[in-house]
Amino acid sequence: MNTVKQEDLWGHPKGLYVLFFVEMWERFSYYGMRAILTLYLAAPILLGNPQSGFGWSNTETISFYGTYTMLVYLTSIPGGWIADKYIGQKKAVMLGGVLLCIGHGILAIDTQWAFFTGLLFIVIGVGFLKPNISTMVGGLYPKGDDRRDKGFYVFYIGINLGAFLGALAVGIVAAKYGWHYGFGLAGIGMALGQIVYMYGLKYLEGVGEFLGKNDSPDKELMKKPLTAVEKDRMLVMFLSFLIIIVFWGAFEQAGGLMSLYTEQKTDRLLPFFDYEVPAAVFQSVNAFFIIILGTAVGAFWHKWGKKGKESSSLFKMAIGVIIMAFGFFFMSKASTEVVMDGENVIAKSAMIWLVLAYLFHTIGELCASPVALSFITKLAPVKYASFMMGAYFAATGLGNKVAGLVGAMSEGAGEFQVFTGIAVFCTIFGILIILILKPLKRLTHGAEDIKGTSNEEAEGFELADNN
Repeated sequence: MNTVKQEDLWGHPKGLYVLFFVEMWERFSYYGMRAILTLYLAAPILLGNPQSGFGWSNTETISFYGTYTMLVYLTSIPGGWIADKYIGQKKAVMLGGVLLCIGHGILAIDTQWAFFTGLLFIVIGVGFLKPNISTMVGGLYPKGDDRRDKGFYVFYIGINLGAFLGALAVGIVAAKYGWHYGFGLAGIGMALGQIVYMYGLKYLEGVGEFLGKNDSPDKELMKKPLTAVEKDRMLVMFLSFLIIIVFWGAFEQAGGLMSLYTEQKTDRLLPFFDYEVPAAVFQSVNAFFIIILGTAVGAFWHKWGKKGKESSSLFKMAIGVIIMAFGFFFMSKASTEVVMDGENVIAKSAMIWLVLAYLFHTIGELCASPVALSFITKLAPVKYASFMMGAYFAATGLGNKVAGLVGAMSEGAGEFQVFTGIAVFCTIFGILIILILKPLKRLTHGAEDIKGTSNEEAEGFELADNN
């Protein structure tokens, strides 16, 4: 695959910063909307009141949240496939952005039909944008470029800068003025992202183009069958998706069970200011920690690898699952502080346990998620680049559905049992991945070991490995 040389800025191609800001605003809109979604559905029906919701039970709300977020990411498979087969990543991102602007704009309308119609547009829009913009980040770097992982950490900080600002701003606006003002603010964020993308296309020349067009130098690659090496790499990518499902199945309790727990059973009063923090604002804590810790975690793994220690993507993902699991032990502690009298909460848990849980979840996410994005761009065959990224996000979506199913169990089993069960299961799962790491790494055929080689050298390595 030919990679067009990009002009650098601060050690990375200029196109990275365009995609950084596009994804920042897209995540502002998505996570801003997500921060109030479950709270809106669970809020009581108050006719004529801007704080009126659907009045759903916790079980109904969490189940819907899991299904919705699953669909958001499952559409990444057709979105990636259409990009690979027909239009290319660049046009797919443009189309996804337009659909997202429409969807978030419709959500601002205070009617039930608008709510579900807006969500439908968002589901389809994310399916086009999400896998293809991530694949374009990988396309900025030639094979063997050791800046690729660092580039994905920079990109990931953009994701979470948007998530932090979105959850914070939308949460506050929704709490003060009403749910649909919050949804409207999320829509403004998406519109800004689309403007940035259209302006920044000049910095993305040669990236994300459709490889099947007649004048593409890579057209022949689209016709060739997969080699034995590529098939092994496809296999290990699909196996890695199991890690992704488990990770996000636990992590995404943040938008469902943990969000409702924050609203109903966490003492959110700041004593010196006599101010109760809106529950939706806590959705920004994870993103805040990522902004603060993102470069530090990336630098740690870079130095760790330079010392010759185990630093494969699969190892980092397994470690991320274990660290994230430990965050749930803090939620187990929090649940022991809650005192109930029937359906009434007599005593709530301290905010510190929630913050510590988000801290460990963040460190785990930084070990697993940006690395997984980079891992896919290293191993995926050119002809299936966007499709495999779509499959990765589909695995994320399945994890979201698992999160909804597990979270919905809390009303019957109890929060302590659910939080502790997640912590124990994920710890054991992460250890098992580490134990079988060597055979999994063999299937990558050294894709992560090529450092600083040219495209020709990298391709020669693959041919030699295939023989």
